[in-house]
Amino acid sequence: MAKIWQKQEQVNELIERFTVGRDYLLDEQLIAHDCAGSIAHARGLQRIGILDTDELDQLEHALQAIALKARRSGFSIPRELEDGHAAIEAELVTRLGETGKKIHTGRSRNDQVLTSTRMFIREQILQIAVDGLAMVDAWMGFARQHAAVPMPGRTHMQVAMPSTVGLWAQAYAEEVLDDLDQLLFSYERINRSPLGAAAGYGVPLPLDRDYTASILGFSGVLENTIYVNSSRGKFESLVLQAIEQLQQSFSKIAQDLMLYSLPEFGYFSLPAELCTGSSIMPQKKNPDGLELMRAKAGVVSGYVQQVQNIIRSLPSGYNRDFQDTKEPVLRGLEIAAESVAVMRLTIEELQVHEDRLRAGCTPEIFATDAALELVAAGMSFRDAYRQVGTQLDKVAAMSIDAVIASRTAPGSPGNIAQEAARRRLEEMSERAGSEQARIAQVMEQLIPGFGAV
Repeated sequence: MAKIWQKQEQVNELIERFTVGRDYLLDEQLIAHDCAGSIAHARGLQRIGILDTDELDQLEHALQAIALKARRSGFSIPRELEDGHAAIEAELVTRLGETGKKIHTGRSRNDQVLTSTRMFIREQILQIAVDGLAMVDAWMGFARQHAAVPMPGRTHMQVAMPSTVGLWAQAYAEEVLDDLDQLLFSYERINRSPLGAAAGYGVPLPLDRDYTASILGFSGVLENTIYVNSSRGKFESLVLQAIEQLQQSFSKIAQDLMLYSLPEFGYFSLPAELCTGSSIMPQKKNPDGLELMRAKAGVVSGYVQQVQNIIRSLPSGYNRDFQDTKEPVLRGLEIAAESVAVMRLTIEELQVHEDRLRAGCTPEIFATDAALELVAAGMSFRDAYRQVGTQLDKVAAMSIDAVIASRTAPGSPGNIAQEAARRRLEEMSERAGSEQARIAQVMEQLIPGFGAV
């Protein structure tokens, strides 16, 4: 098959393999969105007289059929065609002949790939956000359920002060809420249309970029055509940085759960169905899911650096280096989606052992309370600190429940104060959910039946 840029010379086979890489495989995920972008572009061409009404209808029906086939059973891309754009165009020419050859008028693969990837990325961001916020809701429910269950608070990994399971869980719920807020910020950057910028310098046709942006559901147009190309990799790294923060939070949660579920602690345990076994040791129940969750944070951090290193010293305009920013962001989104699902399952199945948690609140945990009791009796804090610190063996056990109940400031063990976080959760869920519904409607209008596949 001839390449869409082929003229007379035949490219060296080694160079072909090297330059194509895995792009033809990665683009299989993007076929439906590429078709949607092509439908919008075709409508724009008809609007300025490049296509007539009959040609537009033929192109739309063919592109919709290709998109639905890709969604239902896949759309194979031959390596010799290099990418999804060329494969779609080849299919259109096979089906429609001369009409199929007109689809690329006024367009480059540069703005085409940016359009399809950003449409795909924005959908993935919204799905991760919606599922992630549901996971936060589950964490907050867990925190509320165990709000008063004592838990040793630790600093430097050593027993520090009285805390609760509720405060521990709520801390992670609020941390992940911030991470998802950052992810939704990256959505705003991604959700601007690159279509019509062509190879970075526009074309001598009166393309209405606002019109096609509206059809595709973008919030607006990324106007400067040079910046359209220069934004590739930069915007992807912004998305990956938000995912990196999310994965860092998950890594910390995983580390806590692995530590606190050790037999020596026994604060929590995971049911057997969330663990794997050993090929040699019959007794093993390994938290492999949590261990890999911890590892994924490093993997995604590597993707961030990979993309940033690729684009760091590039000159303005399009450079083929951009091709290698595609796989890291697609893989990062996949990891985030899987991690959100695993983390929600984990918190929903996590077993809490209150007896072991209470047993972990040994007398030393009341040292600060003992010092403050001396302060209440008139002693300076520094003298009280020294007296208790030099006589730790005399610190008496207190009622852990009473000590916790005395800490009533918002966000403390006796008052995990979910109200503000709950309001944020509801507002973000409404925003992400309504935007997800809007984008789904956009895709359904472009490709009827898209949402049912």
